[in-house]
Amino acid sequence: MSAFDLIGVGSPIMDVVARVPDDFLRRHVAGDKGGMVLVDDAEMGRIISLLESEPAYSTGGSAANATYNAARLGLRTTFLGKLGHDALADRYRRAFESAGVHGGRFKTAPTNNARSLIMVTPDAQRTMRTSLAAAMTLSPAEIAAADFAGCRHAHIEGYLVFNRALADAVLAAARAAGCTTSLDLSSFEVVGASRDWLFGQFRRGLDIVFANEDEIRALFEDQVTPYADLARKLAGYGVLAAVKVGKDGAWIARDSELHRIEPVRVADVVDTNGAGDSWAAGFLYGHLRGWSLPQAGNLASLIGAETVSHMGPIIPDAAWRDLHPRALALGPTGV
Repeated sequence: MSAFDLIGVGSPIMDVVARVPDDFLRRHVAGDKGGMVLVDDAEMGRIISLLESEPAYSTGGSAANATYNAARLGLRTTFLGKLGHDALADRYRRAFESAGVHGGRFKTAPTNNARSLIMVTPDAQRTMRTSLAAAMTLSPAEIAAADFAGCRHAHIEGYLVFNRALADAVLAAARAAGCTTSLDLSSFEVVGASRDWLFGQFRRGLDIVFANEDEIRALFEDQVTPYADLARKLAGYGVLAAVKVGKDGAWIARDSELHRIEPVRVADVVDTNGAGDSWAAGFLYGHLRGWSLPQAGNLASLIGAETVSHMGPIIPDAAWRDLHPRALALGPTGV
């Protein structure tokens, strides 16, 4: 038996979540509303200093969010990414370990931890400014098959693909260690910058690919084909395709199978940050526990819907205590 069901790979970013009025963005933040822009540590500090109320802090990062929630559901997890050497890094590690994530495969750098300021306006839209700091110093030379030893499955965030050499090293090491793999495409910008590389990796062997509406359309440069058909097309490359379509649910395709996953309706959407990562966590839990694709998809839908009901990417403990038994009851034996 593997020591770990899942190893997440990506940037361990501390999310700094703040509610702001629209005019805060106009007055203090360069660039358009929405999306994510990389900034340096000084610019990050400047914007945070102008916030009118104390922000909330939460562990973040795409693969990190998925790994955190997979651990809460019950998978044995660890994480590969680079922490800084400051109070935020210590806080990040403690939060992960308290959730049950093994912290022994973090790497560290003698600099500040990565952080992402997530400014949520009254319409629940996110505008993100991110300083990668320590996380961006992870190099291909630091990655080896030993990092994945004893792990059954490696879940990789698409943002790593911006550093092509690092993404190649991670996938090569994971495969050498005998891991199955999943890749979350993460953003349409990632897809647009790496389409040929992605198709090459599909052909080499990726087990699961997660995509949302924008990402799947960017992948195939197709704005009109129904999502069900795009999911089938992606599955044609030999991957298990999980295509999330927001409030309309998801499509899961593998070989000749195609499954429609109904959404879980949410009366009050507070913040969409991390919902896709939570969806991936639910799906990976079910899949790695041997659930059927519809069962794993239904669990994913439930976890993702709960996430958008709260501020930040991490479901609060009180809500999780109510959610956890309902989530596991969706499985084949209700446990």
